[in-house]
Amino acid sequence: MPRDRSAAVIGTDGLDALIRVLAAGGRTVIGPTVRDGAIVLAEIAGGDELPYGWGVELEAGHYRLRPRDDGAAFAHSAGPQSWKTYLHPQRERQWTADRGADGAMTVTEDDTPPSSYAFLGVRPCDLRAIAVQDRVLSGGPHTDSRYRARRERAFLVAVECTEPGATCFCTSMGAGPAAEPGYDLALTEVVDAGGHRFWARAGSEEGAAVLAELPRRPTDGATETTARERVAEAADRMGRTMPEVDLRLLMRDTLQAERWNDVASRCLTCGNCTMACPTCFCTTAEDVTDLTGDHAERWRRWESCFDLEFSHLPGGPVRASGHSRYRQWATHKLGTWYDQFGSSGCVGCGRCIVWCPVGIDITEEAHALNEERAAGTAQGEAPS
Repeated sequence: MPRDRSAAVIGTDGLDALIRVLAAGGRTVIGPTVRDGAIVLAEIAGGDELPYGWGVELEAGHYRLRPRDDGAAFAHSAGPQSWKTYLHPQRERQWTADRGADGAMTVTEDDTPPSSYAFLGVRPCDLRAIAVQDRVLSGGPHTDSRYRARRERAFLVAVECTEPGATCFCTSMGAGPAAEPGYDLALTEVVDAGGHRFWARAGSEEGAAVLAELPRRPTDGATETTARERVAEAADRMGRTMPEVDLRLLMRDTLQAERWNDVASRCLTCGNCTMACPTCFCTTAEDVTDLTGDHAERWRRWESCFDLEFSHLPGGPVRASGHSRYRQWATHKLGTWYDQFGSSGCVGCGRCIVWCPVGIDITEEAHALNEERAAGTAQGEAPS
């Protein structure tokens, strides 16, 4: 066994052991698995549930599974879900209220203990997205205590990308395909004549302790070199790009661009992009009562800026048109997010492109806005 506990090489048996070690430690292990014609995130109990031998075919508004000949487990791009499904759940009860026999109301906060998750297969773009949500939900004066509790208990196993999808553009956003700090363990999958294996590195003391429990062998030069080369090659094979300009200024300078009318004519304002996005975080409150009126609950659920009621005031919605709602989403994601949180709200995962039912591509829209600005026809003044 290697003396260096921070790096090693594990096989598929080591990956299976990783899942079992994490589960034995009381964690709910969430990882990719094939279900309902897609690679989805779900609770898994063993390595045999991972999507060995499956890849994906992606395009704007298009997602299909495809078999692979090499048997790789992680040679697929981000699926329809992101890890915010578990860290920032789609629907969560906040409190209950009950009327007693004497007519008095008792309000009880929902203090269900948070799950202790282990996330297996966190892509570098999603690792960046988790860091973004950390800043949004626990980095400011108004901390989401439930998010923070789940996040502090989460164990992250990052998997570097060696085969980007046709809608990936993480390098344009300064993320991936190599894993940034923030993981407990990082894996890079290698399948070649030397076998099927994973170059594993610990990023925390807990990660090193878990790695020490797995069947492993010392890192060898061939595996490490091949792993690094595969990741470097992936950076050069992104399926999409953003224009090489300051996106904050681009959004500011093109508020009156004609392109917004073009995209508005196609956008269904369905909100799929916000639901699939790993950083969108907006929520609303929903109150429900039983038929007797003696029991009530308040739930928090995801909300979308594409919803007409999202910006509703007594005088009506602030953004009544699809034009204004799409522009709000795109300019916030790529521009004013910096002003609020110090970074872009986009990590280049491409989910919004894949899961848009009419195939609207945020990178195509950014390039079109940049071309219109360069032609001198775009205007930056906000509408009156």
